[in-house]
Amino acid sequence: MVHPVLSSYIVSDVILLATGVLLIACAVVWQGETTVAPTTKTVGRLLLLERCPLAAVIANGALVIIAFLISLPAFALPSSRSWLKIHSWLVVVCMIFTLVLGLNEWIQTLTTRANLEAMWGKQGQDTQSMLQQKFDCCGYLNWTSPRYVPDTTCTNDIVASTKEGCVTAFSSYAEKWLNYLFTAAFGVVGLDVVVLLCAAMLINYRKEQLRYRLIDQKWGVGNI
Repeated sequence: MVHPVLSSYIVSDVILLATGVLLIACAVVWQGETTVAPTTKTVGRLLLLERCPLAAVIANGALVIIAFLISLPAFALPSSRSWLKIHSWLVVVCMIFTLVLGLNEWIQTLTTRANLEAMWGKQGQDTQSMLQQKFDCCGYLNWTSPRYVPDTTCTNDIVASTKEGCVTAFSSYAEKWLNYLFTAAFGVVGLDVVVLLCAAMLINYRKEQLRYRLIDQKWGVGNI
């Protein structure tokens, strides 16, 4: 029967592997999306994804998978603690890496409006028009600042003047998206902490088992 300490570590380690695979999968999918021409439905997300460090997310996921692979010898060597310690340090590195990525997204939420205004100014009229259609707005701050792009949403000055600028709707959308990202990153950090605690308990358990074996050998009663 598998000891509860070992079983807890196995479960947490498998979850660690799942987070690494998920990080890589999401980043690869999003990178693929950024190479596709935007539509009215996807333009907001694609503009935000272009600012995300997707290459760093893939590197983080790869590091998580490496940390999982390092833990495998610990199962083959039931009395070894060295591989567990190496694994734990790698998990710490992964945790710090993920935390930095999460903090980066959180910091962006503090300057969302300023960042989006600069982003808006860099876009061509086609992209600005898609944003206007997506958020049912005209211009960024208002219909004159900067001046709206004529389209099916903002057909003329009279119609455009009755609509709000895109700043409110676009920034709310961006903040919601960024909140999802940094919350997910901090969730992964929490899982890393659980893995570290389970590894620490297993290291301590094996240390106690070794001490008991040494005591038994000293008294000549054999191993436990």
